[in-house]
Amino acid sequence: MHFRPRLEGLTDEEYLWEPAPGAWNVRPRGTSTTGMAAGGGDFTIDWDMPEPSPPPVTTIAWRLGHLIVGVLGARNAAHFGAGSADYLTHLYAGTAAGALTQLDDAYHTWSKGVALLGEDGLHRPVGPTERGFAEEPMATLVLHINREMIHHGAEILLLRDLFRTR
Repeated sequence: MHFRPRLEGLTDEEYLWEPAPGAWNVRPRGTSTTGMAAGGGDFTIDWDMPEPSPPPVTTIAWRLGHLIVGVLGARNAAHFGAGSADYLTHLYAGTAAGALTQLDDAYHTWSKGVALLGEDGLHRPVGPTERGFAEEPMATLVLHINREMIHHGAEILLLRDLFRTR
């Protein structure tokens, strides 16, 4: 994870900083500012269905939650037997350190699973767990997840830059 070293020293204040009014965040249970909130523990992640247009600005905490659960966790569960991962039951971290531990764990599971696929595994179809990818080779999903990590990682790092210079 190329962007991970730049997350060293992430503070709780940065993690939860709301760069714009109405930003989606990870919040203590019962304090969500959206019509819906998801999570199985003391903290929940803001969301709404359907997603507003334009979508709201999201915080570092929200973006890390998305990477941990929606990008890596769901794929680790579906393809590498890592147990279930979904937005409704995930135990969202209320601290930066907790979220970074979750990110590191999810990325380690993903990387190990991809490495164990080998060449044959990368060529086999993804299967029905992935809408839009079912007939594609697993390598296509791996590339998609890499793009998602790069995309959201860059957004997180930009938010760190904006927090530092606010």
